[in-house]
Amino acid sequence: MPALKQIRIAIGIVIMGLVISGVTAFPLLHELRLVVLLLTGEARPDPALHDGMLHWILRVREGLEVTHVQYPFLAYGTDWLAFGHLVIALFFILPWREPVRYAGVLHIGVIASLGVIPLALICGPIRGIPFGWQLIDSSFGLLCLPPLVFALRKIRGLDPQEAVPAV
Repeated sequence: MPALKQIRIAIGIVIMGLVISGVTAFPLLHELRLVVLLLTGEARPDPALHDGMLHWILRVREGLEVTHVQYPFLAYGTDWLAFGHLVIALFFILPWREPVRYAGVLHIGVIASLGVIPLALICGPIRGIPFGWQLIDSSFGLLCLPPLVFALRKIRGLDPQEAVPAV
C-alpha cells in the first residue's frame, strides 16, 4: 500500500475517533440510561446497591438526571465539549490532504494526546473521579498516539512526488 494512503488511513482513524467522541458527548444522559439498562436490566437501579464501576456509572447517571432537571444549562458545557471535538477533527483534514505541509498539526495532536494523561490524573482526584475512570480517560489520549506517530514516521519517508493534495 502506498505510504500516502497509509498516512491518510492513520489520520482518518484520528478524525473518526474525534467525531465519534464529539457526537456521543451530546446525548450523555440518554447514553447512560441505555448503558444502565443493558448492564442491570433495570431502568432505575439504586447506586447504593452496587459497587465498583457499576456504582460509579449509576452515580454519574443519577447526577446527570438531577442536573438535567434542576440545572439543564450545565449540559451546555458538554455541548461545547462535543463541538470542540468536532472542530479539532476538522484541523486534521489539513494533514490528511497535505501531510508534509501540515505535519505540525500531527505534532500538536501528539502533545494534546499526551496532555490528556496529566489532566485526568490531576483533575480527576480534585473532582472525585475514581482512579479506574481516570485511567479510562487517559486511554483516549493513548489510543490516539499510535496512528499519529505512525503517520509522522511515514511522512518523514514520503516521496515529495507522493505528497500531493487529495482531490
